[in-house]
Amino acid sequence: MGANELLAEIEAIGRTAAGGYTRTAWDAPTMELRDWFAGQASALGLELDEDGNGNQIAWWTGRGWGDGDDALLIGSHLDSVYSGGPLDGPLGVASALAAVAELKASGWQPPRPIAVANFTDEEGARFGVACIGSRLASGAMAADAALALRDQDGNSLAEVMAARGRDPRAAGPAAWLHRIGRFVELHVEQGRWLAPNEAAVGVATAIWPHGRYRLDFCGQGNHAGATAMADRHDPMLTYAATVLAARELAVGGGQRATMGRVQVDPGSTNSIPSRVTAWLDARAETEPALDALVSALIARAEQAASGDGVSMEFTAESTTPAVSFDAGLRDRIAALIDAPVLATGAGHDAGILAAVLPTAMLFVRNPTGISHAPEESSTPSDIDAGVAALTAVVKDLAGEAR
Repeated sequence: MGANELLAEIEAIGRTAAGGYTRTAWDAPTMELRDWFAGQASALGLELDEDGNGNQIAWWTGRGWGDGDDALLIGSHLDSVYSGGPLDGPLGVASALAAVAELKASGWQPPRPIAVANFTDEEGARFGVACIGSRLASGAMAADAALALRDQDGNSLAEVMAARGRDPRAAGPAAWLHRIGRFVELHVEQGRWLAPNEAAVGVATAIWPHGRYRLDFCGQGNHAGATAMADRHDPMLTYAATVLAARELAVGGGQRATMGRVQVDPGSTNSIPSRVTAWLDARAETEPALDALVSALIARAEQAASGDGVSMEFTAESTTPAVSFDAGLRDRIAALIDAPVLATGAGHDAGILAAVLPTAMLFVRNPTGISHAPEESSTPSDIDAGVAALTAVVKDLAGEAR
């Protein structure tokens, strides 16, 4: 079965009335998708494992290959942001399954094991930290810290996993990772570089450093009608000034700054807020540039808070350093499939695993350039081109004699 057909099978799962997709870690849609992945693995004759973090790994082994190391890992994730697009994650999983299906149908037998991954909670939409599954598996994040994270309803990751029949005590570094020699992740392009360059598939060079930060602005709740404007300590004003400063600073430095989530307490139309909590997503081409962007924004926020009679607290919830994908692997793949190379500002599981093993990424053209939104798309023919490229890469990398 091809990737387009596989994507059609799951197109209704987690779809919202507005046409987007909400598939957050351990919710009902992602549990349905996990079952779908298990069914596809079984249909292909793959042996399915699930580690203590919830990552699903489907193995193509046997015929004397044994359970040694140096396996080739492919795949991506099936969760989404709130009201996201249909391809961010699922395209990589469906393409990996389709590549394995095509190779099996051809009768090809690789000299080394191949594994297909469905990483859990790549987006971080529910618990606020991206790539939790790969961070835990690789040891990039401590299990205690991850399990203590809470969603917007106050449920901890440990509690949510236990409710789904998993033992939180099993979370942490995964034994399967020691069997992997290389990881190649296919992903829909997030941005619009391939279309103007008339390429259906590209190869990643690097991922910009990025971070997620929380800003807590505390003021004085009061009556909206009875309190004179001059007597207010309104944290919403400080938040608004910070949003504008974030845009100004990012534009001026050619970087990225987004404040896409905010909570207001008490959230009453006729009350001055007592507290505003906002989350910043910041990305830059280099780590010093990212540090400079965030530091400048903190200074601007503190200045605004002082003028408004508001206090401010700043917390770095997660940061990811710059990632340069393995140059030898990148160049080999780019030459093999005759594809251009490009950098990305988006984070991925491949970026996390790059710290512990050689990784590479393929991007499939997105004509709209839109991602994390319902308009995210790729044409059926470009998806087929992506599968063909991934199949060639798998055959080349896993076809080496051990």
